[in-house]
Amino acid sequence: MMLVLLSAIVVLGVVTAVTAKLFYRKSDGGKVVAAAADCSSCSGSGTKCGMDCMLEAAVSGPEYFDDEELDAYVGRPSDAYTDEEAGEFSDVMLTMRQDEVADWSRSLSLRGINVPNQIKEEMMLLIGG
Repeated sequence: MMLVLLSAIVVLGVVTAVTAKLFYRKSDGGKVVAAAADCSSCSGSGTKCGMDCMLEAAVSGPEYFDDEELDAYVGRPSDAYTDEEAGEFSDVMLTMRQDEVADWSRSLSLRGINVPNQIKEEMMLLIGG
């Protein structure tokens, strides 16, 4: 009985150590900091990487791109925007770097904001590079 308990404790310790190695890294100062979860290692070519990034984003919550005013459109269907309202989205999109557009789109989705139909094509062109 004691051997089983001791074995279980050793296995639990090994699992904990492996998990800690996967999710944390040591910084130069010896201080433990969380590993970056920005998906920067993804090339965008694999579906698994994209799925992992979506899961990470869903868990970490939405990122704001100085676009808090767009929260007023939560739940609005994509085809229900006026051209002026779509222009608000376009203005935000055109002020960011091209590599931020996919993250912004993901953020809008997590916030329950549908992208206006008027800018979807332009958004896809920017995301596609």
